[in-house]
Amino acid sequence: MPADTDNPAGFAEAPHYHGHRERLRERFRDAGPDALSDYELLEMVLFRALPRRDVKPLAKSLIGRFGSFAEVVHAPDARLREISGLGEAAIIEIKLIAASASRVAKGQLKQRTMLSSWAAVIDYCRTSMAFADKEQFRILFLDKRNQLIADELQQVGTVDHTPVYPREVVKRALELSATAIIMVHNHPSGDPTPSQADIQMTKSIVDISAPLGISVHDHIIVGKNGHASLKGLRLI
Repeated sequence: MPADTDNPAGFAEAPHYHGHRERLRERFRDAGPDALSDYELLEMVLFRALPRRDVKPLAKSLIGRFGSFAEVVHAPDARLREISGLGEAAIIEIKLIAASASRVAKGQLKQRTMLSSWAAVIDYCRTSMAFADKEQFRILFLDKRNQLIADELQQVGTVDHTPVYPREVVKRALELSATAIIMVHNHPSGDPTPSQADIQMTKSIVDISAPLGISVHDHIIVGKNGHASLKGLRLI
């Protein structure tokens, strides 16, 4: 058998993408995550699940389909399964990033006075809900020191509606001995502008809760394009 003149030692050459992976890791380590584009960061997420593939085309395809790194990691499992070449192991790695981000953001709220950590509140709400494909209604229940008692997802609706029952909201606050609440829901359209129904529902909860000593600190609407505060807009 003739000698392999390109590889005289007889060893198999590493696939071309191995060097690319190492260069990405070095850039991430030396320059930080901001030095990587969305698709490059997504490549690094996929490395472990797909160790024997060039994942660059797949990462670019995912960004092209969903729009950004954040939208990929928060995409519904069913839509991720539509992507050719993306198996269950890779989907789990992607969803692990979303879960980790939400857990970190939630951890920053614990043992803090909520009203003095408003940026952390907004970060957590956007991380948890902004990219969901259905409307979700969440309530943060607070004690008299404005510290978090509970964070509960109350309802999941359709792409543009979530049924909310004001008396059930107040009932749950009483069960938890909460003295204040912050309501949060998302607009899957991306536009966080409150609807007339959002405003009316919020005012109904304010009217029911006030005589019972429960304060509605705010109703925050989040979307991938930002957030809106009904209190900040002077709508409550």
